[in-house]
Amino acid sequence: MKVQIKDKMNKALLVIDMQKGSFTEVTPRYDTEGVVSRINGLSSLFRKMDFPVIFIQHDGTGSGEFEKHKWGWELLDALETKPTDILIDKYANDVFYNSKLQSSLEERNVDELIITGCATDFCVESTIQSGLTKDFDITVISDGHTTGERPNLTSKQVIAHYNWVWQNMIPTKGKIDVMSFNEMKEMLKL
Repeated sequence: MKVQIKDKMNKALLVIDMQKGSFTEVTPRYDTEGVVSRINGLSSLFRKMDFPVIFIQHDGTGSGEFEKHKWGWELLDALETKPTDILIDKYANDVFYNSKLQSSLEERNVDELIITGCATDFCVESTIQSGLTKDFDITVISDGHTTGERPNLTSKQVIAHYNWVWQNMIPTKGKIDVMSFNEMKEMLKL
């Protein structure tokens, strides 16, 4: 049995649920254009560095929402995708649950996840918690995730709250950082 030794961190960019069905007039999201622009910028940098860009799409087949290959399931038109990107279906808030994400990451020797997407307080949060229990290093892009208005908090307050929570978490074996798009961009250019 051959043991593989890692000589550097292998990063993957996760783009969670940036689908048409999550961005409707009934479900407006905070700073959609800005979040999409920052995701596109990160995606471009990751591709140049040969790190995987993974688009996660909720598959609600049979539920009447996010039906695979229907309008609500499709990625937002403004997202820039490439044939080399990886598309993974998910079936619960936690992207790891019953999906091919874990095996896809293992195949590529990924040990650090850069997380973006929608919705901050549901699928983004669940995936971060799950990734930490699987000992991934995690970096959340503070201005790269979005959500909608909630009964007791504005979307901006929800985003600020979760950025604070993640900055103050005690991780398992891995680590968790929260940084802005510009901070990540500068770090990747080094």
